[in-house]
Parts: sequence; structure tokens; C-alpha cells
Amino acid sequence: MDKSPDAFRTISEVADDLDLPQHVLRFWETRFLQIKPMKRGGGRRYYRPEDVDLLKGIRHLLYDHGYTIKGVQKLLKTNGNKFVVAVGHGDLASVEALAAAQEATSPEPRVANPDDDQIVGRAKAPISRRFFNFVSGDEDTPEISIGKSSVGKEDRALLQEALYDLLECKRLLDQVR
Repeated sequence: MDKSPDAFRTISEVADDLDLPQHVLRFWETRFLQIKPMKRGGGRRYYRPEDVDLLKGIRHLLYDHGYTIKGVQKLLKTNGNKFVVAVGHGDLASVEALAAAQEATSPEPRVANPDDDQIVGRAKAPISRRFFNFVSGDEDTPEISIGKSSVGKEDRALLQEALYDLLECKRLLDQVR
């Protein structure tokens, strides 16, 4: 029998739902102060539905978008829980609305710093595209010259996809270890 959507979840149920080990959820509690499951006698954790939604958003940013823990902490600090939850649900309209509201209330425009983990309000490009600052559909990106040969856009895109596949394989192997 399935639980009601409003029911509290145990750590094992949440871990199964997110396809994560339980120790990762406990670790995230130490890194993200916004994750506050209710604890009963004996330290047993019970996660509210909003806790689970936040965890889904954090997982999505860390594993699917390649953010660092520090980067997700910055997103939570600047944009709040609702933004991360919307990202986790894939609700792009809410993400864009929240980002626009953030920009509208900001006294000065945010300038991207190359040392930052992300531009606040926008998810990073997939890992392979970050390395070459490549964004698909960018028509005025010049060709890269290497010695006497040059790498065209099509070849560069193929190389980046191969790199992405290799990095994904590495991530999967690291999970198994």
C-alpha cells in the first residue's frame, strides 16, 4: 500500500526514491542547513514532502547539472528553497520567473565571475560543454586552431559529447566503488 503524498517518509524511503545511499542524505544534512527532517526518539528521521522536494532539487543540481556543493549552497542562499525545488521538478517557467524576480529586486546587476561555480539563476551547461565554453546554437563561435589543423564546430561538438560520455562513465564507476 502506497503512502499519501502528504505522509512523512523515512530515510530509507527517501534514499530509495532518490536512488541515493542513506549516508549521502545524512551528509547533505550537515552541508545544507535547509534540510531539516523531523527526528523522533532514537534519532529516527522523518522527511516532510517539502524536505523530499528540496532533496530532489539538490540531487538534480549536483548530479545532473554538475554543480558543486558550494555552488548549490550559493543557489539556496541567493534564490531560496523554492528555486531549487522548481529546478528539481523541471519547472522551467517557475525557475525563469524566480530568476527574473531576483534580478528585478537586485540593486545592481550581477557580473559573472569566472571563479564562481555558477551564474545565479541559471543552471550550468552539461559538464562537457563547460570545458570548452561551448553552447549549442552559438553561430559566431570561432574555429579552434591547433597547429596547422583546425577543429570545426561539428568535430568540436562530437569531441565534447564523447568527453561528456566519458565523464558520465567515470561518475558511474566512482559510484560503484
